[in-house]
Amino acid sequence: MSTLIDILKKTSDALTRDDAGQEQLIPRPSRSLPNMDTIREVMNLVKATLFPGFFDDSGRVTDLHVNVRVTRLYSLLDEQIYKSSRFFGNDPDAPGERASTLALAFIERLPEIKRLLSTDIQAVREGDPAATSYGEVICCYPAVQAMIYYRVAHELLLLGVPVLPRIITELAHSSTGIDIHPGARVGEYFSIDHGTGVVIGETCVIGNHVRLYQGVTLGAKSFTLGDEGIPLNLQRHPIIEDNVIIYSNSTILGSITIGHDSVIGGNIWQVRDVPPRSRVIQRRATAAFTGGLGI
Repeated sequence: MSTLIDILKKTSDALTRDDAGQEQLIPRPSRSLPNMDTIREVMNLVKATLFPGFFDDSGRVTDLHVNVRVTRLYSLLDEQIYKSSRFFGNDPDAPGERASTLALAFIERLPEIKRLLSTDIQAVREGDPAATSYGEVICCYPAVQAMIYYRVAHELLLLGVPVLPRIITELAHSSTGIDIHPGARVGEYFSIDHGTGVVIGETCVIGNHVRLYQGVTLGAKSFTLGDEGIPLNLQRHPIIEDNVIIYSNSTILGSITIGHDSVIGGNIWQVRDVPPRSRVIQRRATAAFTGGLGI
């Protein structure tokens, strides 16, 4: 009969034994990975820096407060970009100087990120009569939380930082139910009402003054496979031009274009281009109940 020590030893050996198949799918880290708690701290610092008082308990914020936060943010990002680049990047021996350069380049983009987020906040406030103030929108609306994380992740992706952008947007996804890939390109004055279940794919392009409602999917219709059977990263998501509204639970699939100033009604399945200034709605029912209860 196996003893407790035998069982524990046997299990430990099995878990640590190299397996060619598993090793290929789940590589064993030879160096430290980005730290989730630190990434959360990074995003908390970003929010507190861009919107003082809304995401922390600070009172009057001085230039010194902002400088301390930005300095701390740079230090944390430097470390996490370095770890991410060494493990997930193409150069495992990437020097720390490159991580520092990327972290500093991101810090320089913070004013532009704040400007873009300000347009998003304005769009949410002006598009929802239930919102009583811009402050309420910043504090309470999940779309703002999702867009803060997306705008940060998108800038890091443009800088060439591996994986870290995906971690950041997935943190927002898990807390808001809004899934925006950091590779998507989203214009100014973007708003999402309610938000739960919204999906925006990697190669999606969204213009200015676009509004989505809950449950909208901007997804891929199909994939092009490479020689090894792995999907190729080609344009496969919709292009949404300026001044478009897409109502709840509509699904827009494939590399199609929704023309500017169009409205897509609720529960629409769209896989073809839509000309500018179009109105796409469900057809009226051609049959109805003639007796009894029901619709």
